[in-house]
Formats: sequence, C-alpha cells, structure tokens
Amino acid sequence: MSASAGDGEPGLPFDMEEVSGPTCTGENSRHDPAVCAGTSEIKSRAVVKYSAAPPPTSYALLQEKTDLKLPPANWLRENPQLGTAGTTILGSSSKSKPFSSFGMAYDFIDCIGDDVDVVSDSENIKKLLKIPYSKSHVSMAVHRVGRTLLLDDLDIQELFMRSSQTGDWTWLKEFYQRLIDQKWQRKKKSKEHWYQKAILSKFLYYSINGDGAAEPVSDNLDEGEEENGAEEFNTSWPTAFTSASSDAEEADAPKQESIDSQFALGQVTSVPKEQNLPMLFNEGENSQGLRNDFVRNIMWTFEDIHMLVGSNMPIFGGGRYPAVSLRLRDNNKPINILTGMDYWLDNLMCNVPELVMCFHVNGIVQKYEMIKTEDIPHLENSTFSTRVVKDIAQNVLSFLKSNCTKEGHTYWLFKASGSDIVKLYDLTTLCEEAEEEKCQNPFTLPVAVLLYKVASNLMLKARQNRKHYGTIRTLLLNCVKLLDEERHPQIIASAHYMLSELFQLDEPPQEDGGESLRAGGSEDSYSDEDREEEEEEEEEEEELTEDSDENSYSSQDDSKAVAVIRSVGELSVPEKYKSTHQIRPSCAFPVSQDKEEKCRHVLSYVLKGLKAVDGTIKKESDLPAADPNTPIPLKYEDRSASGACAAETGISLLLERAAGPLQMDKKYPTRSGMIPGSWQHRMKLQLFLKASKAYYVLSDAATNLLKYGRALRYIKLSLQSYDAYCSVSGTLHPQVLLFHSQCLSLCGDIQLMLAQNANNRAAYLEEYSYQTKEDQEILHSLHRESSCQAFNMATDLATDPEYTLFVSNKCYEAAYELLDSEALKDHGPDQLTQVLKRLGNIRNEMGVYYMNQSAAMQTEKEVKKSVSVAEQEMWKKSFAFFEKGMKDFEAIGDRTNTALLLCNTGRLMRICAQAHCAMSADQSRGEFSPEEALYYNKAIDYYLRAMRSLESRESHTAVWDSVNWELSTTYFTLATLLQDYAPLSRKAQEQIEREVTEAMMKSLKYCDLQTESARQPLYQYRAATIHHRLASMYHSCFRNQVGDEHLRKQHRSLAELHYSKAVCLFLSLKDAPCELLRTLLERVAFAEFTMAGQSSSAAKLKSLTGAIEIMTETRHAFQMIHNELLEELRETEPAESVESPDVASGPTSGLNLQEVMKLIGVFEPSFSFLLLQLIKLMTTMKRKPSNKDEEVLKTYKNVYSKLLRAEKNAPLLSRVKLHMELLQQLTPETGSDDTGTRS
Repeated sequence: MSASAGDGEPGLPFDMEEVSGPTCTGENSRHDPAVCAGTSEIKSRAVVKYSAAPPPTSYALLQEKTDLKLPPANWLRENPQLGTAGTTILGSSSKSKPFSSFGMAYDFIDCIGDDVDVVSDSENIKKLLKIPYSKSHVSMAVHRVGRTLLLDDLDIQELFMRSSQTGDWTWLKEFYQRLIDQKWQRKKKSKEHWYQKAILSKFLYYSINGDGAAEPVSDNLDEGEEENGAEEFNTSWPTAFTSASSDAEEADAPKQESIDSQFALGQVTSVPKEQNLPMLFNEGENSQGLRNDFVRNIMWTFEDIHMLVGSNMPIFGGGRYPAVSLRLRDNNKPINILTGMDYWLDNLMCNVPELVMCFHVNGIVQKYEMIKTEDIPHLENSTFSTRVVKDIAQNVLSFLKSNCTKEGHTYWLFKASGSDIVKLYDLTTLCEEAEEEKCQNPFTLPVAVLLYKVASNLMLKARQNRKHYGTIRTLLLNCVKLLDEERHPQIIASAHYMLSELFQLDEPPQEDGGESLRAGGSEDSYSDEDREEEEEEEEEEEELTEDSDENSYSSQDDSKAVAVIRSVGELSVPEKYKSTHQIRPSCAFPVSQDKEEKCRHVLSYVLKGLKAVDGTIKKESDLPAADPNTPIPLKYEDRSASGACAAETGISLLLERAAGPLQMDKKYPTRSGMIPGSWQHRMKLQLFLKASKAYYVLSDAATNLLKYGRALRYIKLSLQSYDAYCSVSGTLHPQVLLFHSQCLSLCGDIQLMLAQNANNRAAYLEEYSYQTKEDQEILHSLHRESSCQAFNMATDLATDPEYTLFVSNKCYEAAYELLDSEALKDHGPDQLTQVLKRLGNIRNEMGVYYMNQSAAMQTEKEVKKSVSVAEQEMWKKSFAFFEKGMKDFEAIGDRTNTALLLCNTGRLMRICAQAHCAMSADQSRGEFSPEEALYYNKAIDYYLRAMRSLESRESHTAVWDSVNWELSTTYFTLATLLQDYAPLSRKAQEQIEREVTEAMMKSLKYCDLQTESARQPLYQYRAATIHHRLASMYHSCFRNQVGDEHLRKQHRSLAELHYSKAVCLFLSLKDAPCELLRTLLERVAFAEFTMAGQSSSAAKLKSLTGAIEIMTETRHAFQMIHNELLEELRETEPAESVESPDVASGPTSGLNLQEVMKLIGVFEPSFSFLLLQLIKLMTTMKRKPSNKDEEVLKTYKNVYSKLLRAEKNAPLLSRVKLHMELLQQLTPETGSDDTGTRS
C-alpha cells in the first residue's frame, strides 16, 4: 500500500518549489524544500528527499453510523493511495526489516558519514523517544559510519526461530537466554488485536472509496482474503495496518511481530564466490531486504539533530486542509501520552499541519475531529513537554554516539519489557569471543558494503578536498576487516585498489596539505562546538563512571554490556549524556612527503588486491606454478660484444608495444584464464596500471637521488607492469599511452645517466640486482598474465656505453612515436616538447660520443697516415646525430640548444680538418692542405649559424660566449696554420698574406676584450698574440720587400702599430713575460733593421735611441720573471741556497726556464750591440756634446762595462737581477717607481 505524498505535494498551504535531489528512486520522486513546523519551544524542519506516493487526494468523510465491521467493495485491493496490502499504513510496522536503514543509506550515500546523525525507520525513532514513557521492550541494531548511526529493529525472537535453520545466531541465543531475560516470551496476539486491525483496514479503504457508503461483499471473498492475510503474509497485512498507538502499546504490552517469511537472513551471507559487485548491490538491495521500500524518505532536522527517516504514513488532502493525517480512535478509550507523542512525531516528520480523528464505538462511526499538530502535546490526558522530548532525543543520540564508537561493529541496544534499564552490547565482539566455528554476523556484509559505498562516494569528492582521505582509508580498512577474502574477493580487491588511489603519486608536495590531511575525519562525532579538551573528556568519563558505580546494578550481564543507562528517567534530564567521543581518533591519513614511502604503501595495497583477484581465477594447467619466495632474476647481459646494431631486433619489440595500441576488444580468455569484461579483468587492469605508476614514481625518485641502478630496476618493473596491462587490455586509453610515453622517456633518461657515469657501474649493478619480497610477489602476479619480456632490451643494464646510449635514444624515439601518433595528437603537447628536447639531447650526446671516438683514433695513431675508413664512419655517425638533434630542437623552437649543436658540429669539422693534415716524407708537418681549409671554413659556417640562431648575447650569455670563443679560435687556428705552413706550392705569398691578415682580423673581431668574464685574460692573450703575429708578418714583408717603396712604408707602419698593440696587451696580462720579452726583442730587431738602411749619423742616433728605449721596456718582463723565480724559491726547501735556481733546476710552475734562457741569450748580445753602437756614434759625433749628452754617454758606458763584466755562467736569478738593474739605470726618471715595484 503506497501512501500519498507529503508536504511537498501541490495544494499544500506552504510556499514550496520543486528542486532536484541527489538520489531518487521511483517514478514520482520529489525532493522538496523544508518547512519549519512545530511550536515555539522546539525547532523542526523536514525535507522530502524522495516520495513514491501520488499527489494527496481528499479523504471521504464517512457518514455517521457507518458500520466499519462491514468490508467495503474495494477492501484489500491494490490502490495507489494505500499501495499493496503488504506495505504499511500510519508509519511502518513495528517490525521493520533489519536492513531498512541500509536501503536508505545506499540511496542517499552522499549524506552518510558526515551530514546525517541518524538513519532509521520513523517507527524506530519514535520508539527511542518514547523510552522514558513506555514499558515496552526495545531491541535495535546500531551501526556507525563516520558520524552517522544506522538504527534497525532487531527482532530477537524471530532471529532465534531462524537460527535453527541457519545457525547464524546460536551464540547470541545462548547469550540472551543466559544473561538478558530468561522469562520473556513472545505473546500471542489476542482476538481483540486482530479485530482492531481489521476495522482500521476497512476504515482506510472506506476513506479512499469516495462515496462514503458501506458496500457489502460476498462472504467467500471476505474469508479468503482474511485467510490469506493470516497465513500467507503471516503478520504482513495485519502489521501493515498497525497504528503507531496500538492498544497493545498503550497497555504496556510488547509489540512483537515475526519477520516476513520471505526474508531469510542467511541469504545475505552466502554470496557467490565469483561475485560481481554491481550484482551484489542490486540483488542484495532488492531481494535481501537492502532496498529502500519506504513510501517517502525525509531529511528531518529536530533541533540540531539531522535524521534521514523512512515513513509510510498515508497523507490525504482535505479541501481547506490539503495535507492531513487520518486516525481512527475508539471513543471509549482516551488518548494517552504515548498515542499523543506518536501522532505528534509522525506529523512533525512528514510536515503535516493537521490531524483528522475519526471516533467510533464498536465499529460504528460517531464523529470527526480536526486537531492542529502544534496542539497535540496539549490534548487532555495526553499532555507532554516538547522540550523534554528534545532532551530525550539529544541524550539518546549522545549516549549512542559516545558508546557505539567502532565502525563496522554491530551494536545491540536492548531494554527488556517493563525494565527501566537500557543496555548496549557490541555483538561483533561477542561474536568473535564465541567458541563455535560458525559465528557469522548477518549484518557483516551489508555493513561492509555500506562502508565501501560511502568510501566510493567520498573518493569522488576527495579530488577537491583531501581532508576526506583519512576517512576513506578508515572506512576501507574497516570494510576489508569485516570480509572474508574467499567469499568476497571483489569488494576486497576493489577496496585495496581504492586504498592505493588515496596516495596521489603525481601531485607536487603541498605545503598546507599536511594539516588538512592529518585533521581529516577527526571532527567530533556530535558537533564541532562540543569538542572538549582531553582533560575535560577524562573528567567526564570519570563522572560517568562514578554515576554508574552509585547506581550499581547487581545483574551479571553488565560485564558484557558496552554501556548501561541505569534508569530511563535519566534521559529526560537536559544534557545528562554528552557526546565527547571523536569519530576516528586514529584515522589520520599517514601523511608522508617521502615518495618512496608513499609508493611502498601503494604497492602493498596493489599486491593485496592482486592476491584477492588471483584467488578467484582457476589456474590453467599449462601455467607453471610460481613460488613467491623464489626471486625472478632480472636478466643481465653484456651486450658490448654484439654492439648497437644487433639490438635493433629487440628494440623493434619495444616500438611495436609502444606505438601499436590495439583497437579491438579481446574476446578470448587471458593467459591466466580470466574472461575479458569480468570484474577480475577490470580490476587487474586498474591494479597493473597502478603498480606501473608506483614503480615509475619510485624510479623517478631514485633518479633524482642519482641511484641509477635502482632507478633502472624500478622502471623495469614499471614497464613489466605495463606489459602485463597490455596483455589483458583490449584497447589502450590515450591517458595510458601518455603515461607509457613518460615511462619510456624516463627509461631513456636513466640509460643516458648510466652511460655518462660508467665508472660507477659496479655499484649500479648491485642496486639493479636487489629485489624485495613484495616486488617478487607482484612480479609473479604479472607473470600470470604476461611473459613481461617486451621491454627487456630497454631496461637491461649493459656494459658498453655506446649500446647504453643507443638504448636511451631508442626509448626516446619510441616515446616520440607514441606522442606523435594519431591517438595522442592533441593529448600531450607539453610532453611532446619535453621528449623532443630529450631526443635532441641524446642525439647530441651520441654525436659527441662518436666525435670523441674519432678524436681518440687520431691521438692513438703512431704514424700519421691518410684518414682511415673507421674515422670516416665515426664522422658520418656523429654528423648524422647532430643533424637529427638540430631538427629536434628546431621543431620546438629551442634556439639555444640548436646553437649548441651547431657549435658541436663546428668542432666535428675542426676534428676532420686536423685529420686531413698533410705529412711530408720525414713525418714533419706539410703545407696547409685544401681539405683542411675546406673543413675549417665549414666549421666557421656552423659557428656563424650558431651565432645567428642565438641572435644576441642576451638570449643566452654562456652559450653566446662559448660560440664566440670557438669562432675566434677557429679563425685564429686557420690563420696560424696558413702563416706557419703556408701553401706556397699552390698560392702566391701576397695572397697567403692577405688570407692570414683577413683571418687574424676576424679572429680579433670576436675577441671580447671589454666583457669581464673568465675568458677575458684568454681573449687578451689571443689578441696580443694576433698583433704579435701580424707585426712579425709585416716585419718579414718589410725586410723582404724590394722596389715598391710605398708598400714598404705601409708594411713598416703596420708592423709598428701591431708591435705597440701587442706590447700593451702583454703588459696588461702580467703573466706572459716570455711573450712580452720576445715581442720587445723583435721590435728592437725591427728598429735595428731600419737603422741599417740609414746613412746620416743623426738618423742613426735617433733610431738607436728609439731602440734603446724599447729595450728598457723589457725591465717589466724581467720584473715578472724575477717575481716568479722568487715565488719558486719560497716553495723550495729552506736548506737550499738562494742562488740555487738555474736552468738545470727544471721548469717552474708557470715559467718555461729554457725559453727564458733562450730569450736572455738573444737579449744580452742585442743589448750590448745597441749600447756599443750608441757609444761609438755619440763619441764620434762632430758637434760638441752637451752636459746632458755626456751624462747619458757616461751611463751607457757604465752599463755596457757592467754587461761585459757580467759572469756568463751566473745563476739565472742573478743574471735577471743584473739586467733589471742595468735597465733601471737607463731610466733614471722613473727609477723611484720601479724600485717601489721591485721591492
């Protein structure tokens, strides 16, 4: 029998709008907003979440003297207003099914655990609120999920009747008989009881009949229907018409009805071994009593208590009163408190503002009376305080929340008939303590399923709010704890997968995330405002304990009770019981920023999930039995002998697996015998993928720690997991392919690092070979579905760096092919850029590797021969990789790296040029060959392209400076070789000089002398060397030039210019004394040569004076040499003589002593020659010398005599010191400065 819609139906005197609800079941579902109803003393608000009833219709006002003992014509026929005879009227029957709250919880899963305090049948709520007023017995099952309590009627007697068939409750029966109420027995229903049921039923059918007249029906139908009611339904139809205020209750008699015989508790626990989760939920809900079969579900807020209530009370329209409840009363029996509370609570829950009472005497209708809901508490003989009812509600809830603390446990709230004591037992604990083998709690599966459903629902929200993680983890762990792996493997596997999903492996660590995670789910079980400090909680507990001791109860059953209310009168005392228990004090989510720890948690859950799935799959006879304790070797092969080419076939497998996602669903069983589409199949797919991701994160973390052997082992396991995934998957989702490309890319990174750190190979091999027991077991599970060999080539630890680089390159290529495929065209643009960058980098690495190999071949050659085929092969490979790398970087617009590769290609060209160096018959260096020129010019082209790629120094300073240096070096090398090994057999001297000058000037152009950097001294030295070489070249041209006087003058002025620039630069360097000395000596020689062509004494004197001035500048070079020799002395042993350094002592740290001796050997005769010529010229001059001239001449003579008397075999330091003194004498005006410098 369906009841009509409640407060949410059209025509009500309340202003409402229809809104969408979160969950609706039924055709005419409505989710209506609340209307606050009740008195000023209490707050009540009801929202109809769901209603299956049609809109309310007017009730028929029966004529006075209508005989209700006569059945109407429509009696017991199905009617949309009342529903089938088996459903309930005026609230659900006092015997509600033991899982009715679960049906509601499944439908409104969003509310469970957080928003709602209580989920129950309205009858159970009323029964609890009437405890202090009623002597009836109370027996309810209580379950906790988060802050929500699920209350269900628990008919102990009915369960005991069934225990003989199922054996489920034998232990409870013994416990009950031993401790609870041995005398209590079910009372049989009196004839009066059935009489009252019958006339109520007929009254309701009359009320919806419309004509108000009694329509007699045949006796046969009457009898047949009544027999049906008594036999087939047992108590079903009479129960359906049980008024909430039955006479039995008013007489303090217990209301006990048997459970519907169609409902067998035993069925709940016997779920097929290979179950399907959706099947379990659907069948369980519909056939196992887990469905929500209430006419309406209401979200009722009573004061601050939020309740999800199921109600079947029919609601009628009534013209002026469009929403009324209809009641039948015996005029001879006054309404008492229990009846009044019943009517009032029903109307509050359903938001009905009026109550229509029909009075009868012996079944004859007397009159109707209309009562407003807020007036019910003030009726004569039925007066009660609504504030007291509010206090009772808060006390009962607080009592239950404080004591029903364990999720997954079944608690039993029991009050014996006529007793004032209410006891709470933990049936789960009692069940565990029972000695019998078969101690099954029938609530186990529904509770586990509910915990699972709430966790699943929270998982959807967890992405937005991580505070749910701790709650979800606790729910799932409790769910798994309740279930037997052999009977419920699917829920267990799914729960473990969800547990693994809680650990977000792809999130960056959040600074503020820790607090919210740790606090997740730890709110107070009643309300946030009621939280107490720990000390206060302890004090309250002590107070409660003291109270209990004062009202001590002698019965021995208290030892088994979790908690006891000594007297029901306590419930009326405001705030007698306070909820201080926190929902999940131990459910804080294990927050760890350590990635390895996170992944280990994930893998442990994945392994448990895989074990649960594997246990349900029959092993194929041809599948070898794997021993989890036997490690599966990670194959190690030394492939250095076979080389890279031999690996092509193995790598092709990798590319096929990576780039060839199958587009057809598998229709045949997998290797282990799994059927595609089964829950095992779907679960394994998820678990394999999760394992692959966890191993990927472990590998990435190991790579960051530079543990490349460990990283390779983890990426191998990740790819093996992926291989198993591919083996059982029909189609590969783009996100999966995207993840796979990341794996391949990381594998490429690791192999590259292994190639670059080949020296630590022994340590890496040790890391690679290690394996945990967990990894072994996961690997065994993977091997049930796949050989896991597809990626072996990519993940083997090889000895040959070339092969390792080759594998790395292939991994990147496979990743690129995946990302570039049709399936991923629009999915990973950022990842494609990263892979192209890596691809460009590995190709650069391989290019550099082959380039270095060719350079090494040149170095190893004992005799310079023509270029070998092996060298040419190396060049070709190197050049090909550089070209590919440049294309990769150009594709992503990476100018900097493109420039670097162009720079490396330039270096390769220079190596080629060096290899083409011409050798003469006596193995000496031959002329500069055209091949060398070709390759040097190619190198210059590549460097210039690199400069153009960078555009400016600001784009990337370091790369720009590097390219600039290399370009300057190449020009300088080209010019030097042209100058030193001039190809005179092919070109004229003048042409060579022009080419040298051009190359030198270009090199000079790229010498950055202004920017302060580490290379600045090198640039200065190079610029000085260029000027010195150009000066030497023009000096040579000037000496050899005959005839063209204009050209000679030009060469002379250019030589002077470059010599002066070279001297300035060498002077600024402070660490090139030999170069400075050589340049000055050459400049002196240039002056001497100029003098030789002069005839007049005056001109010669001027030239000689200029030459001696240049010679005096050599004191700076000697000063530097002197300082370095002294520095060397300080480093030698103190026992040695100060005069000990000489040529035989060997080269010092920064000074080439042989070079110094050689230059001194040139300096001394040149110096003495200049002095002698000056003395001769000044002595033989015809004009009278001035006083100054005489002094100068005297100085020259003095210096010259000292120079001649100097001991030729004196130690080097002494000779340098002497030269410094002599040169100082020639510059008296700066003597003080120089002396200061020397000192």
